[in-house]
Amino acid sequence: MNTASSPNSQPAPFDGRECLCVDAACSGNPGPMEYRGVYLPSGREVFRFGPIQGTNNIGEFLAIVHALALMKQRGVVMPIYSDSVSGMAWVRNRKAKTSLERNEQTSEALDLVLRAEKWLRENGVAAPVLKWNTDEWGEIPADFGRKK
Repeated sequence: MNTASSPNSQPAPFDGRECLCVDAACSGNPGPMEYRGVYLPSGREVFRFGPIQGTNNIGEFLAIVHALALMKQRGVVMPIYSDSVSGMAWVRNRKAKTSLERNEQTSEALDLVLRAEKWLRENGVAAPVLKWNTDEWGEIPADFGRKK
């Protein structure tokens, strides 16, 4: 894993700075979805949720909001890294742009999305949410390792 950074990118978070890395995994679209958060520099899993029926983008969005809520609850602020452009945009806009159809299998995930959107409207984004540079740094430490 390369820890160097190019002049136009953010520095890699491998220098001992505290941060949370989040990621989601989904088997199918929709399919069984789960997400988790990993604390750097220790690599310890801080939270994990699922699986429930959803999409990868929903999982990425929920993972970021989960990290924000956890930090608020614990009174800490540190950067959150995600490799999901969509998840980060949904957080920035405080609105998930999902087209997942509500049915008996997806209602739990969609209810969590509504709850996360409400939390964002009421609490805002107090920590920097940064893009994980996979090309330079390798897979995000929260990755589930299931890519084929």
